[in-house]
Amino acid sequence: MYKIGWFSTGRGQGSLNLLQAMVNAVKDGTVKAEIAYVFCSRQSGDAPGSDRYINQVKDYGLNLICFSSKRFKPELRKKGKTDPDALTLWRQEYDREIMKLTKGISVNITVLAGYMLVVSPEMCEKHDMINLHPAAPDGPAGTWQEVIWQLIEQRADSSGNMMHLVTRELDKGSPITCCSFSLRGEGFDSQWSDLEEKLKKKPLREIIKEEGESNLLFGKIRKEGVKRELPLVIETVRAFAEGRLLMKDRKIFAEGKALHGPFCLNEEIEKQLQELSFP
Repeated sequence: MYKIGWFSTGRGQGSLNLLQAMVNAVKDGTVKAEIAYVFCSRQSGDAPGSDRYINQVKDYGLNLICFSSKRFKPELRKKGKTDPDALTLWRQEYDREIMKLTKGISVNITVLAGYMLVVSPEMCEKHDMINLHPAAPDGPAGTWQEVIWQLIEQRADSSGNMMHLVTRELDKGSPITCCSFSLRGEGFDSQWSDLEEKLKKKPLREIIKEEGESNLLFGKIRKEGVKRELPLVIETVRAFAEGRLLMKDRKIFAEGKALHGPFCLNEEIEKQLQELSFP
């Protein structure tokens, strides 16, 4: 049986939705695999969002491993906010503890789904990890909030999501699968026009400070991205479980040949969205 390791910080509903989608896909046989363990970088009591996540994992009856990043060497972590060397050391020591906790649990692949920490080079080298990133392969790096604001600043015409190999460089690992969607046309044009009117009166940085995630264009881009995340993760893991994708020596192979560009899953994902009647 193909085995999956699942990493998350469990901050909010998005992380819960990703886990629920994978659990359901495993249960109904869509993904012929087993979730060997769920690792959460928070512990009970750290935050309400992660508490809900932890309780849900327990309700699913999955093997849960929690290790709080907030409680691990807090002085070194605090120093790391202004000292890059201290931050690198903290990441290395934290990840070594994770590797001790997961040692002996065999998995074929590890999925980062809502995991908000940067993985150390050492753990990248020792574990075959893939990550969900809320941008197209040639899109912005950073958190989903940072990605969206960069798209808005660039006046981008399209965006997307991708699953990529986790490497030493943040969000720079080889893309494995991807999907895309337009940021123009019905539902978007009026929001862009509204933004341009606001920009005549104040710079974007002020709009970000004043409106934040309540900005209508920001919200529309986020909505279109989120509804494609779940099917992208499921279809990617499914391809690995069925052997259509293979990771060997930190390289991705498809049907026996090295993958030189990501699989575009637009057709499969848009079909799923129609079947699920997403607005």
